[in-house]
Amino acid sequence: MSIRSAGGGRKRKGVDLNEAGGVDIHPFDDNPRSPWVVQPKGEADLTLWAKDVGADEVQRLLLDRGAVLFRGFGLGTVDEFESAASALTSELYGGYGDLPRVGASANIYESTPYPADQPILFHSESSHLASWPTRISFFCITPSSEGGETPLADTREIADRLAPDALAEFESKGLSYVRNFSGLDVSWQQFFQTQDRDEVERKCADSGMEFEWSEDHETLRVRQPTAAVRSHPITGDRLFFNQIQLHHPNYLPTETRESLRSMVSSDDELPRNVTFGDGSPISDDLAEHVIQTYWDTCVMFPWQAGDIISLDNMRSAHARMPFKGERRIAVAMAGMTSA
Repeated sequence: MSIRSAGGGRKRKGVDLNEAGGVDIHPFDDNPRSPWVVQPKGEADLTLWAKDVGADEVQRLLLDRGAVLFRGFGLGTVDEFESAASALTSELYGGYGDLPRVGASANIYESTPYPADQPILFHSESSHLASWPTRISFFCITPSSEGGETPLADTREIADRLAPDALAEFESKGLSYVRNFSGLDVSWQQFFQTQDRDEVERKCADSGMEFEWSEDHETLRVRQPTAAVRSHPITGDRLFFNQIQLHHPNYLPTETRESLRSMVSSDDELPRNVTFGDGSPISDDLAEHVIQTYWDTCVMFPWQAGDIISLDNMRSAHARMPFKGERRIAVAMAGMTSA
């Protein structure tokens, strides 16, 4: 087992490790960017431990490093994951429209369906919307035979490492995300979880989202203004909290980008796009600076069946490496908040 990182990180304040409740808590390794690890001593039950003393302890660990890996608890089913995730967090969220469900529960999702030979780049979940989860947990049902790691990056460190003038521009201008629901991405019915256009318009108005229907009312364009940089609600740390890498066309594979652009008259008609909040473009050079900063500071490790990794969604951005073989990861979100 190895965990990979480029360079060192800022010195972290130590956490008082306790072994109450039949678990051992320790750093993954000596890299200060690596997650904390919680493992059972003997036959400890993760759900019972979480209900007893674990939830507060996990919160302390998340505030320290942003990520906690639960390994060796023998979890094998989505129901067991949901039970543990519910005990570790506040009420699970079942209203997310960008991911399909897995199992019978309305609160557990399948990880993003995306070609296995392509990476999913770094993002903070739902940071492009008016509300987002403060906690997100991933459960490994089946690890891939090769690749498929979930790289993690500290959004506080990203804010520190970006060029000062670049961060200042993101902070002062904010972002505007554009989504076109025209058959090339998820449908507006799936995203908004309704067939009712009036309900879509109400949801847009409630979230401050601009919307525009096509003449036949079959396709929809929405524009969501948000911040690019936010403060952590507990620590006050400045965080680079956004989804630029999932929306900016520069991050698409060249062939895909050229193919999509051949079908539309402007980038505003692409399935996804992002600009600064004033409508000015984010240059390709700046987009490259952003992604290189993430790769320079991230860590990643191979999944094992039964692993759960719980993230402070505002502190830890995540990604997905290309993979071979079957890979099944379930997702739970909790602690919804808004600007």
